[in-house]
Amino acid sequence: MSLFPQRLLEGYRTFTSHRLPTEQSRYRELAERGQSPEVMVIGCCDSRVSPEVIFDAGPGELFVVRNVANLVPVYQPDGGAHGVSAALEYAVQALRVNHIVVLGHAQCGGIRAFIDKIAPLSPGDFIGKWMSMFIKPGEMVEQRDHESMQEFTARVEKAAVFRSLENLMTFPCVQILVERGKLHLHGAYFGVAEGSLSVLDPTSKEFRSVRESA
Repeated sequence: MSLFPQRLLEGYRTFTSHRLPTEQSRYRELAERGQSPEVMVIGCCDSRVSPEVIFDAGPGELFVVRNVANLVPVYQPDGGAHGVSAALEYAVQALRVNHIVVLGHAQCGGIRAFIDKIAPLSPGDFIGKWMSMFIKPGEMVEQRDHESMQEFTARVEKAAVFRSLENLMTFPCVQILVERGKLHLHGAYFGVAEGSLSVLDPTSKEFRSVRESA
């Protein structure tokens, strides 16, 4: 067995000496009473996009599930193993979260590989099959005239957020609560280079900067 990563051990020691002392009572409370977060975040597993860091969240505040390109599959109770669907079901039915945020981001590797149709998106691998649910049968995703590659990529990254929000509504437990006003769905987009955050305006269907609306 190889040695445990030294960077993680150093990080844990920093955690125990700095952050843990100020939050020890919070951790004890969470251990005794369990978690009750109000917000679920569905984000990308990209190491640059940590919801807890972006939203400055403490322990127990966010229920997070991360995957390649922050995608939500359609509701498909076929007896197979569905990690995202299981996490969603737990968040909605057991934890009873009030909000679900789909967090997309710039420079998404999964989206860029999908656009470029490059490795590792071969027909038989996991990533290719995972990314294939981003588009519907017969749907085309192509660069528009006079659209730069950067603009095209950003548009597709944001389209992934729209598709995940759309797929969330295929889950009966989500649809019912949304229609009753007890569950709210949100889209957001994080700019890695600038640390910027844009939130989807449900009326205009456009992403608006949080800084501009502050």
